[in-house]
Amino acid sequence: MGVPPQAGDGVSRWAAALAAATLLPASVQAQNTHIVMISGLGGDPEFTEAFHGWLSRFADAATEKYGVPDERIIYLSESTELDPTRIRARSSAENVRAAFGDLADAMAPADELVVLLVGHGSFRDGIARFNVPGPDLTPSDMNALLAPLGDRRITFVNTTSASGPFIQELSGPNRTIITATGSGWERNVTRFGLYFVDAFADDGADVDKDERVSMLEAYGYALREVVREYESDRRLLTEHAMLDDDGDAVGTREPDALEGDGSLANRVFLVSMDGAAGDRAVTPELRALFEEKAAIEERISDLRAIKAQLPLERYENELEDLLVELALKNREIRAAGGSG
Repeated sequence: MGVPPQAGDGVSRWAAALAAATLLPASVQAQNTHIVMISGLGGDPEFTEAFHGWLSRFADAATEKYGVPDERIIYLSESTELDPTRIRARSSAENVRAAFGDLADAMAPADELVVLLVGHGSFRDGIARFNVPGPDLTPSDMNALLAPLGDRRITFVNTTSASGPFIQELSGPNRTIITATGSGWERNVTRFGLYFVDAFADDGADVDKDERVSMLEAYGYALREVVREYESDRRLLTEHAMLDDDGDAVGTREPDALEGDGSLANRVFLVSMDGAAGDRAVTPELRALFEEKAAIEERISDLRAIKAQLPLERYENELEDLLVELALKNREIRAAGGSG
C-alpha cells in the first residue's frame, strides 16, 4: 500500500484532494453525454454527402454502441433534406445559437457535452471561421455559446481546415479542444474528421481494450490514420491536428494520458447512465458501479495533478494502489454485464 502523508511534510493539498475524492463528486454522478453535430457548407455535392455520412455514422455509433438517446443528439446541417428525420434545422449561425440556448435547460449539472464540427474553415484578417450558411462562426462566437454551460465538461472537436485558432479562444477548465489543424494557415481540405468518426464507429481505436473509446484514443487514432493516408499517397502532410485540455490555450500534437494535455481527454467518453448501450440496459447496479469507477478516475487525476509535490516513491505507490482499485472495479462492472 502507499505510504500515508505525514504531518508537516508539505502534502496537505494532496491529502485533501484524495480525501475529498473518496466521495462521489457532482461531476461524476450519473453524468450523461449530450451531442451537438454541425455540418457546415460543403461547397460541392460530394463534400456535402461525405460530411453527412460522417455525422450520421457518429450518431449511429453514439446511440447503438454507447446508448446515447436520440433526444440528446442535436444535428444541424446545410440541408435538412439530407435526413429530415434526424437533422433538426439548417446550420445557420442563428439556428446554432438557438440549439445551444436549448442545451442550458436540457443538461443536468453533471452532464457532459460533445460538439463536433465538420465542413470547411477559413482564415482571414487573423480570424478563423467555420463556414456555415449565412454569416460564418468565429472562435469568439463559439466561446460565447459555450459560456452559459458553466463548468460542465465539454469536448469541442473542429475537424475543418484552418481550425487551429479555435484552441486559443475556447481553451479553459474542464474543456477538451481538438482541432484538425495546428494553425489558420493550413487551409486544405482535412481528413481528420473521417478518422475521428471511425474511431467510434469501428473497433480499431480501443487501445486499452476496455470496450469504450476515450476522446484521447479517438484523437490518437485519427492522427495515426491521417498520417498513414498521406504517406500511402506519397503526399506532403498538410494538416497537423492538435489537442488542448489543460486550459493553457496551447495545443499539443502528442498529448499524454497521464499528465498535461491528454489527461482529461483520457477520461471523457460517450456515456449514457439512463439509457441502454446496444442490448445492455444500465441497471441501478451498473449505474452505481460506473459512478464508483468515475470517482476512482477522478482520484487518479487529482493525484497526477500534484505529482510534482510528492516524493517519487510515494507518488508511484499511491498511483499503483489506485490503478489496482480501478482494475478491480472494471472486473465488477464486467461481471454485472457492463463494459468496464
